[in-house]
Amino acid sequence: MRRLRDALCVIALVVLSASCGGSNARTARAERAAEIARAFETAVPYTPRQLEETALARFLAQHTTYRAESSLIADFYARRAQQFAWFIDDSLTAQADAFRALAGVPDSTALHLDIGCDSCIADTELHLTAEFFRFAGRNYGGQFSRDLRELDWFIPRAKKDIGRMLDSLASRTADLAGYEPLHPQYTRLRGALTQLRAQENTPWPALTLPDGRRRVDPGDSAGVLLAIRERLQLLGDHAGSALASTSTRYDSTLVLAVQRFQRRHGLTADGVIGAGVLRAINVTPAARLRTLLVNMERLRWLPETQPANVLVVNIPEFKLHVYEGNREVMTMPVVVGQAATKTVIFTATLSTVVLSPTWTVPMSIVRSEMLPKMRRDRNYLRRNQMDIIGGTATLPLIRQRPGANNALGRVKFLFPNSFNIYMHDTPAKSLFAREQRAFSHGCIRLSRPRELAEYLLRDDASWSTTRIAEGMLSGRETPIRLTTPRPVWLVYFTAWVDADGILNLRDDLYGHDARLARELF
Repeated sequence: MRRLRDALCVIALVVLSASCGGSNARTARAERAAEIARAFETAVPYTPRQLEETALARFLAQHTTYRAESSLIADFYARRAQQFAWFIDDSLTAQADAFRALAGVPDSTALHLDIGCDSCIADTELHLTAEFFRFAGRNYGGQFSRDLRELDWFIPRAKKDIGRMLDSLASRTADLAGYEPLHPQYTRLRGALTQLRAQENTPWPALTLPDGRRRVDPGDSAGVLLAIRERLQLLGDHAGSALASTSTRYDSTLVLAVQRFQRRHGLTADGVIGAGVLRAINVTPAARLRTLLVNMERLRWLPETQPANVLVVNIPEFKLHVYEGNREVMTMPVVVGQAATKTVIFTATLSTVVLSPTWTVPMSIVRSEMLPKMRRDRNYLRRNQMDIIGGTATLPLIRQRPGANNALGRVKFLFPNSFNIYMHDTPAKSLFAREQRAFSHGCIRLSRPRELAEYLLRDDASWSTTRIAEGMLSGRETPIRLTTPRPVWLVYFTAWVDADGILNLRDDLYGHDARLARELF
């Protein structure tokens, strides 16, 4: 900001000196450009050209398609005292050429980029600025411009200061070709997108198991294995040359390829070819391309970097990821909300760990589940260590005491939010062995909650691992405030590239992909 202020002071001095006549009025343009360049701390001369007061209004009157960008354009030139951004003297800058190549801006004929006269140069300047804001808004802000809550996405859209980005580009301190204000995952998915495009028009007939078979195990033989081997080679899962093999036997090389395919699609990597493998392998490259594009759109809504020490639950992946800085230090399977009781997409701050929690049953669950059970079984509440603590005779407020059968298990993790969602232990451990784990009423059940509690409290000397274990079994609810709260992101990504450069894909659990795709395509 200081450099910009200093530069504007230089610009003002240049303008004043030019109005006074004499030798100052005849100062060479190159010398004035050098003064401005020094203020911007760049060796590249900065153009002393300025837009006339009415230039923008004339431009917008002639090019009405840019009216949506008018306030951005006006603010940009106001900050720089109407100085040109895309010219050095009468020549387009290297940044202008690079931007036109990157953004696909039409050539000078199509855009009337005639630099043979002052008014034409001004028109060229404004054209490029308008195209920059249009390009940056579309590529860095996202194509879906309405309120993201319409898509059940409650993470605020990241604010990207595109005007300041253009300031840096114009002052030669940023290279647009090598910089995008986007999450790093965006670039990785774009690389996977390029590979998939090569297969977009490849014939992709549905593969089925023959003779009513429900599965093919390692060592079996089946004619369909020829097609499966070829398809896995195209997808990059088969290490050998599938096209050179004519074997219909399910050999060890193909088993490894199937297991790799299973892992990156969230399937149990047992090497068994069954309904899940066939369903995933029959998804066409064109459909996968749409999935990648939908997820890339979501990444445009996020900040360029995720918060330090964040806990991320990726809902379709059924996993919690714990980070220290950018390094993943823990991951575990989770259970998320059913389709009818979706886990909401939002961010919050984890502030409290509660040992031996009670469970105050949500009224919706009391109404739909508890009351019918209570009518059928007069001892239902007693058998489940539940008490009526308020409410009415027709709709009581019910709380479950701490214990082994408590629905929240032995520990819960609170990150206050308006959706009443939190993470917790569960007595229903068997569900973590399932591939699809959408069974909750919206909260996140953890497979290894004690491990997370120990990790979050590791810097609190008053809570050793022994004391945490005792507290979880005490039967007395004990809230513990974290000395350092942790950010929590609940996100929804069905495609991502992992640390090993492998494209991972998941089912569209809640139909969010399909809904966004209808808006985009």
